[in-house]
Amino acid sequence: MAEHGHERERERAFAFLRMNQRESKPRSRGVTEIRGPYYTPMGTRYLQDVLDTMGDYVDILKFAGGSFRLLRRRALCEIIDLCHRHEVKVSTGGFIEYVLTQGPEVVDRYLAECKDLGFDIVEVSSGFITLPADDFVRLVKRVLKAGLKAKPEVGIQFGAGGATAVAELEAEGARDVGWAIHLARRCLDAGADLIMIESEGITESVRTWRTDVVARIIGDLGLERVMFEAADPEVFAWYIKNYGPDVNLFVDHSQIVQLESLRAGIWGTKSLWGRVLTYKAA
Repeated sequence: MAEHGHERERERAFAFLRMNQRESKPRSRGVTEIRGPYYTPMGTRYLQDVLDTMGDYVDILKFAGGSFRLLRRRALCEIIDLCHRHEVKVSTGGFIEYVLTQGPEVVDRYLAECKDLGFDIVEVSSGFITLPADDFVRLVKRVLKAGLKAKPEVGIQFGAGGATAVAELEAEGARDVGWAIHLARRCLDAGADLIMIESEGITESVRTWRTDVVARIIGDLGLERVMFEAADPEVFAWYIKNYGPDVNLFVDHSQIVQLESLRAGIWGTKSLWGRVLTYKAA
């Protein structure tokens, strides 16, 4: 795998110019998940261009907001197959909380359909619903039993997930970070590989960023076991500045070039210029 990565590096333009070394896919750190169709449509021709140019830096494509439900089955399968040809896993996004409102039998049918269509990851979230912790962990195990990877999403903000106004979220209130960490640990113990950290209440829809929450999560769970939602360039730049290029991040597909330039250390804002470096011992 390392030799394959070196070969790709030699094929890049301006290969004589140094940039930070990155693990080859499948990566265990510095994982990048991109948002697929949601704010803009995304068909195979558009996605082909994205992956032909930036596919080496994309690890997961996520369907946000249940957007796959709007697609014809054939179109969806073509997108999933295209991702797999570029070594990109495909995630459902947090749509399962909508499915949960239709009963346990429908959840099983949903998971079976995800497996049949070729999805790799089912994100388990409960931003808009109240789900007991035991049920949340039980759902993670159900996803794994269906032969899919489970990626639980945890956070501290009630009502997260729908671009709700700051004042409205403040009225909803927030959970203690210790509760979120405890739930994340239970999910990891149940077999989840990676935990998605919801940005709302931390760096999104807040008057002041809760950087203390980020530090606590990383300190307790470890950098490789969590992925942070970073909806804005200033957010993912902050994560890289403070936690290095190997932090796992979820961004919009339109931001992949800017994000990877920062990871590679070849560009950046004034506060990042020349400061993002890696050291790989010979």
